[in-house]
Formats: sequence, structure tokens, C-alpha cells
Amino acid sequence: AEALLGLGDCALETGQLADAGRHFQAVERLLAEEPLPRRARAIRGRAVAHLLAGELRYACYLLESAIDELGASGLADPEALVVLYAAVIGPYMDMGAHARAAHAAELALALAPQVDDPALLAGMHRQVARTFLAEGRTADADASLAKAQAIYQQLSLRTDLAHCHWMRGYVLAQSGELASAETELRAARDMLSSRRAALFTAQVEVELADVLRRLGRHDEASELLSAFLELGDRHGAVHAGGAHRLLGLIAEERGDSETAEEHYVTALGLLERSGASGDLADLCRLLGDLLRRGGRTEAALDAYRTGLGHRSAPGTTTLGPAPTAPALPRS
Repeated sequence: AEALLGLGDCALETGQLADAGRHFQAVERLLAEEPLPRRARAIRGRAVAHLLAGELRYACYLLESAIDELGASGLADPEALVVLYAAVIGPYMDMGAHARAAHAAELALALAPQVDDPALLAGMHRQVARTFLAEGRTADADASLAKAQAIYQQLSLRTDLAHCHWMRGYVLAQSGELASAETELRAARDMLSSRRAALFTAQVEVELADVLRRLGRHDEASELLSAFLELGDRHGAVHAGGAHRLLGLIAEERGDSETAEEHYVTALGLLERSGASGDLADLCRLLGDLLRRGGRTEAALDAYRTGLGHRSAPGTTTLGPAPTAPALPRS
């Protein structure tokens, strides 16, 4: 079982998501007669494979079902619960379920003193940072990342350390500190590339492209995005949607409204399938604004109505800071 878990983790790192899922399922079959806590890491691994493929709802379902089963069976093993609660934070945030993400983070932090595995604690701190960011607690997010980074450096876990640089770059990009964000994202990309972590390298490059575009370096950003899209859709619907969103913004900034609309519509289709609410809300705003400026008021209204079904806030969008919510008039 341990060997298959390792193979599953390797497959996740190299982007072989179907293989990863099969390895984790094999672990679950091997341990079918064991108590549920023994299968928690395999369930987490299978959920992560679905998450990376853009199947956010199913990832949540797998993790929530395991958490419910642990509670119902009386096997509330602290380590298993931290594994599952930490894993569910990401898909909750992507789907706009901010209160659920914050609650999962709170429960994971409360259980942390009962957990001995330093790598698991580091992973938890990395995930919790995103909920702090959504609550506007940037300093707390950075402190959580610093804790995770210190543990990963001590354990010489290079891929996980790269993820800390990635997350720190994400936090800095959301805060508008673009030069520092570029430094962190490039560090993450170089470390992941050296580990042949193709899936994660490609996803970091989309977020780096966002920073480059906001710095006015459109050609560099376009080059990264085009290379990402040439790889097909195996690197996840959320980041593929993000790549098309960025190419749409670049086209708009160059005055090519028709190409911008094509990219936004493609991104919309990808994100609707994935259920990434924060990204969807932001994209519907961009598409609506583009259509409204082109005099297509009814189409713009349709886009805005679609977006109103979702909500974006800091920490809920894959790329860049979400727009500030407008102040509503007092009744």
C-alpha cells in the first residue's frame, strides 16, 4: 500500500492523473478491510487527481464522504482528519464555498497539536494560508507559508518547497506586489521543472503569465500561454480557462475585441464544467464589459446574470486579485 501511494504521488507530480487515480484506488482495495483512517491518504490522493483534472465537485464529494464516514464510525483519528480537512480547503475555495473552507481550516488547525507527521502539518499550513488570504489576513497567510517552508526545507522535500514558493507568489500577486510575485513564481517553476513535475510546472506558468501581463510584458505572457494550450486540456480545466482568460485580456488590451471574445467564451465553457465559482464570476464580468462596450447590451446582461450566480473574492480566483465588490446603496 505504501509503495502504491508513492507511485500515485509520482504520477500526480508528472501529470499522469489517470494513472494516479488507479494507484490510489488500488491502495483503497488493498486496505478495504482496514479501518478508514488507514485509507485517508489514498482517498486524499484520488480527490487531488480529480481536483487537478478540474473535477472540483467530485473531489469535494470524495473528501466530504470520508469525513462524514469517520464521524459516523467513531474513528475520529486526528491525523486522518487533518489529511482530509486540509485537502478539501482548495476545492472549497475554487467553488466559492468560503465559509466551508474557513471551517475546514479551523478544524485542521485545532487538530494540529495531535499530529506528529511534520510533512502533513506543513501541507496543512500551506492550504490554510489560502483561507487567511480570502479573509484579508495577508500577514497570517504569509506566516502559515513560512511555517510550511521551514518544515519542507528541514525535510528536503523539494517539490513541496516549490509549492510554497508558488503559493507565496500567488499571495503576492493577489496583493499587487508583482515584482516579488514574479520572483517567487519563477523559483517555483524552476524547482518543479528540475523535478520533471510537468503538470505543476505548466500550471505555475499560467500564473506567472498573469503577473507578466500585469507588468505590461504581453509578448512573454502570450508565449507562456500559447505553449500551455498546445499541451491540450490534460493540465486541468481551471488553469486552461485561466490561460484563455489571460489571452482574452491581452487581445482586449491590443484592441482586438473579436479575439478577446473568443477566448472569454472558451474560458467560460471550461470553467462552467469545473465549477470554479470565483473564476467564473470574474470572467462573466470581463465578458459582460466587453459586450457592453461593443453595444451588445442584451448579450452583456446575459453574461452579468450568469456571473451573479457566482462570487469572487480574494483567494477564490486562480489568477490575480478579484475585483472589489461594489458598495451597495443603503435601503
